[in-house]
Amino acid sequence: MKLKLISCEVFFREFCHVVARSPHQIDLEFIPKGLHDIGQVPMRDRLQGIIDRVDGSGYDAILLGYGLCNFGIAGLRAPALRLIVPRAHDCMTLFFGSQQRYLENFHSNPGTYYLTTGWMERGEPSGEFKQLSIQHQAGMDRTFEELVELYGEDNARYLMEQLGDQTRHYTRIAFIEMGIEPNESFHRGAEERARKRNLTFERLQGDMRLFYDLVNGNWDEREFLIVPPGQSIGVSRDGQKIFAQADGR
Repeated sequence: MKLKLISCEVFFREFCHVVARSPHQIDLEFIPKGLHDIGQVPMRDRLQGIIDRVDGSGYDAILLGYGLCNFGIAGLRAPALRLIVPRAHDCMTLFFGSQQRYLENFHSNPGTYYLTTGWMERGEPSGEFKQLSIQHQAGMDRTFEELVELYGEDNARYLMEQLGDQTRHYTRIAFIEMGIEPNESFHRGAEERARKRNLTFERLQGDMRLFYDLVNGNWDEREFLIVPPGQSIGVSRDGQKIFAQADGR
């Protein structure tokens, strides 16, 4: 098969690894992680534009390297090709290899901030997406000096403490090792982040199974949604299930 893979760049190393080993011909297109930060509808519209530009006669299917991701894929249409999407609430399902394993880890360690190579290399929005991000529009990415000028030093310190540290509500940082890391630098970097924030650190073993299954065409319908041409991605009211729907958005 000839497949088109459209993926968030936090999966860059994982998908490059499995695509190089796939029996199929796969063209990759990575989208900056900052797409998640501009809001649900703008994210969906940007992804739809990319899907619409795919040559329907040149591929057998379009693969999406995304989870539900704050409902950013809800309503995406498959105009001319099948659209294959992991049944995942967010990207951690793919890193853990199954929704069940991720939920088990999440519930047993609810205060965990997860890191992978992609999140460490590409987790911060930049360029256009940084300017469009909800964080930027709300002023959450201002420098300390800018906050001092606006609110005074005491208020600026408080705001930096509350808004500037993504891990402030966590008790543990866990680095998910996927087996494709080039050396120990990512592991050491994650451990250093935990040390600086006085958080516990753990190294977890990831699972590449869902990455391989997606690019190799092993689309078990319990783990992947197959959206036929002309239909779109629907989401249940509780956000727990995705399904193909014929009536569009």
